[in-house]
Amino acid sequence: MPKVEAVVESPLPPQTVREGLLDFSPGRPESWPGIYAPLYEVYEVGDTYADIREGSKVPGGVIWAKEHYDWSDPDTVTWTVRESNFCAPGSYVSARITPAGSGGSRIHITWNRTPTSLAGRVAAFLIVATRGAPVTGSLRMGLKRLEAKGPS
Repeated sequence: MPKVEAVVESPLPPQTVREGLLDFSPGRPESWPGIYAPLYEVYEVGDTYADIREGSKVPGGVIWAKEHYDWSDPDTVTWTVRESNFCAPGSYVSARITPAGSGGSRIHITWNRTPTSLAGRVAAFLIVATRGAPVTGSLRMGLKRLEAKGPS
């Protein structure tokens, strides 16, 4: 599996970052730039898990994954692929959210996806070659949108 680890810092407190990652409301695609609204679907949300479909528009089409989100660890949110048109089941992304010295958050991202299609191989190559720049860039944009919303 191609794997990349990166760290993003945010002025938002850890609880706000966690709540943003776990907001499975209809407005989720407005907060997170990588989510293409027509592909977003929530199947089930429990106390420490959710099953959803998310996807993105890419040149030539769309990529999507049915993901199982797990936040049973209070510091970590992990989303694992159950079914996808671009990567293998078991592929995952995790975000470990801890307090930063600045009063904000330090988010340690682990991106670990096995591509299964041409679009997946291209995406994986770009993510690995840039040390996760598309992943961290999308996370930073989403965090900026959460900052702009203000306290919930």
